[in-house]
Amino acid sequence: MRSLGEFRKGKPGFYPDQSVYAEFACAEFGLEFRDLDGGSGLLFSVASRDRLLHFGAGRCSWYPQNSATASTLASDKHFASRILREAGVPALGGEYFFLHDRHRAHRPAGHERGDAISCFKTLGGAAFVKPLTGSRGDFAQAVHGEAALVRYFDDVVKYYDAILIQPIVEGTEYRVFLLDDDVLYSARKYRPSVAGDGVHTVRELLAAHNDTLRARGLSPASLPNNDPSLDAVPAKGERREIPGRMNLSAGGTMVLAEAPSEEAIALARRAARATGLRVAAIDMFVDIGGKPDTVEIIEVNSNPSIRLLEDSSRGDLILKIWHHTFSAMGML
Repeated sequence: MRSLGEFRKGKPGFYPDQSVYAEFACAEFGLEFRDLDGGSGLLFSVASRDRLLHFGAGRCSWYPQNSATASTLASDKHFASRILREAGVPALGGEYFFLHDRHRAHRPAGHERGDAISCFKTLGGAAFVKPLTGSRGDFAQAVHGEAALVRYFDDVVKYYDAILIQPIVEGTEYRVFLLDDDVLYSARKYRPSVAGDGVHTVRELLAAHNDTLRARGLSPASLPNNDPSLDAVPAKGERREIPGRMNLSAGGTMVLAEAPSEEAIALARRAARATGLRVAAIDMFVDIGGKPDTVEIIEVNSNPSIRLLEDSSRGDLILKIWHHTFSAMGML
């Protein structure tokens, strides 16, 4: 059998991870993989003797065993949080606000820009803000001060219609990945960082880091310009953490690790059941504010990336995910 690395070899940089994994899984399970977009991997089909499935990159779902309704509800951070709280699952929550006047006649009062500023003030002028339906950590950041919030509105409105404002929470972040009720893996998340070279300042290293994020279609890391520590020159190999989001796509790190507790696993299962997802990656904070045994759900991901498994040489787990997909769709 060819290794996962052999399927990756020779693919262009933009080639979607899941397309590589699908081709890898098809070879294992005796299914036919066909690229339908000139070798880009952006559109492909998988065929068995009597079934045919199509997959697309971008915002298309990689997990057809998740219903369209469940996936759509989970992708709205406010809806997902309300569903979890109704089910008795502790979730961070937050309030949603629109950034423009379009469709104003179709929504209730209390969710406009002015209302967002009022909400922000009740949180002491500091909050964690993210697009309501964003992904990969895009524009997910802590915002301090009303002027910074207004600038955030102006930046985000170019790409998203609405935002979610949450209190800033400090805790240890984990992800629990579920196939139905089975925990396939859990992982601990770590903040992104820049590595010193003994020549450039932290500010210059961050500028290069942000250029990379922009090239990937992601918002840059946001740090206060008046922080004098940004002008320090870290020694070669010295790492400086970037506060805020921990997403892999934004430069964060995930490491396979035991789930923090049985309670965390139980809450992850309840979150997936409440949102009706068969495949789900549940992100959560534990030990919030230094308090042991505290757990709150951050987000429910219905279309999670699994690049961590490739980076961790766990092609066996990638095959388990695709076996679940193909079995659920009657192809195996």
